[in-house]
Amino acid sequence: VIAKYKKHAPKDGKPSLNTKSTHRKMENPAVTRFRQYLRIKTVQPKPDYESCTQFLLEQAKEIGLKSNVFEYVKGKPIILLTWEGRYPNLPSILLNSHTDVVPVFEEKWSCKPFEACKLDNGDIVARGAQDMKCVGASYLEAIRYLKDQDQQPCRTIHLSYVPDEEIGGEDGMGCFIKSNDFKKLNVGFALDEGIANPNDALRVFYGERTVWWINVTTRGNTGHGSQFIKDTAFSKLNRIINRFMEFRASQEQQMAIGINTDGTKYHIGDVTTVNLTMLKAGIQHNVVPEEATAGFDIRITPKVNFALFKNMIEEFVNSEPDSTIEFVQYNEAISPTPLDENNIWWVVFRDFCKGRNIPIQPEIFPAATDSRYLRGIGIPALGVSYIRNTPILLHDHDERINENLFLEGIEFYKDLINHLANIQES
Repeated sequence: VIAKYKKHAPKDGKPSLNTKSTHRKMENPAVTRFRQYLRIKTVQPKPDYESCTQFLLEQAKEIGLKSNVFEYVKGKPIILLTWEGRYPNLPSILLNSHTDVVPVFEEKWSCKPFEACKLDNGDIVARGAQDMKCVGASYLEAIRYLKDQDQQPCRTIHLSYVPDEEIGGEDGMGCFIKSNDFKKLNVGFALDEGIANPNDALRVFYGERTVWWINVTTRGNTGHGSQFIKDTAFSKLNRIINRFMEFRASQEQQMAIGINTDGTKYHIGDVTTVNLTMLKAGIQHNVVPEEATAGFDIRITPKVNFALFKNMIEEFVNSEPDSTIEFVQYNEAISPTPLDENNIWWVVFRDFCKGRNIPIQPEIFPAATDSRYLRGIGIPALGVSYIRNTPILLHDHDERINENLFLEGIEFYKDLINHLANIQES
């Protein structure tokens, strides 16, 4: 991919600027298309999905891919691009990415977050540069190259561009997997997003922590704020909060000393996090409230027994009389994608990276991606963004990726997709 477009690069090897048309002509066409994608303001809470859909359909037409648009929720399109393989009865490959991005605090950025400006060092600064338009754009460029080489794969390849991942994905991938349109795809394996790594290794996510959001409400005696009143709602809630915080501290310690079976140290996805995120109580300063509520964000590692964990937090709450727990968000445990010799997808991925001397770092994803929907219906999925030796800036100010790294990523995905799509085992 890099060699193909080398004639467009400046002779001195320095990155071009985006301020002059003469410099634009020297820019790698793949980078130009990527920056066009970044300029589409698919920012929550009002993403421009219409312009995004038009852009992706134009790309599909240029490349020669079949395209479909599904809209299970009005105004939230799912764009599916397809390259049919030589043996379409084999389970297909799904290359998934989401089109929406999170909001910005524009005053904190060094340049406008939706101009996709390119710095002198080649850094492309834009919302979505890491999360995750770089991946969606890399898929397109990789397929563009493979089709130009007339390398039709054994398996059919689908590229899905889904909405609303940044607000939970229920109206995007959540609806898609339940549809007959999805079932017809016969997906055998999926690639999705990962996270940048400040070090050289690629972070590869094979599972995710499960999200529980809970409200704990306590009720107690009320009265004047000048008195010592026993068994108030706040005294009960304080004791419950302390129990959650003690568990939280134990998990922090576990992450500091924990060792995985492969000898690597624990990452945050290997433990369960608990954070107190909301407090609600009271009507005025001199009245002791009779009710108080605390909200917790809990991310549960798949390494724990969910039934035992649920019993534990319910005991935290039930230890105080007149206290209740409400699950604002409750998700069942989802089994991670197995990383063993029986999973041909993992074996091919692992050996591919090894053959190219690309170190990989398998992890449990600390937050949530659309991969959880796929794994939840039994489809093995790996999350990987080709972003190495780069600060983690998803959802942060001045989100960026270097153009040379982006081009390396296209080369990576091109060869990886070619390997995966030509596995002839069913």
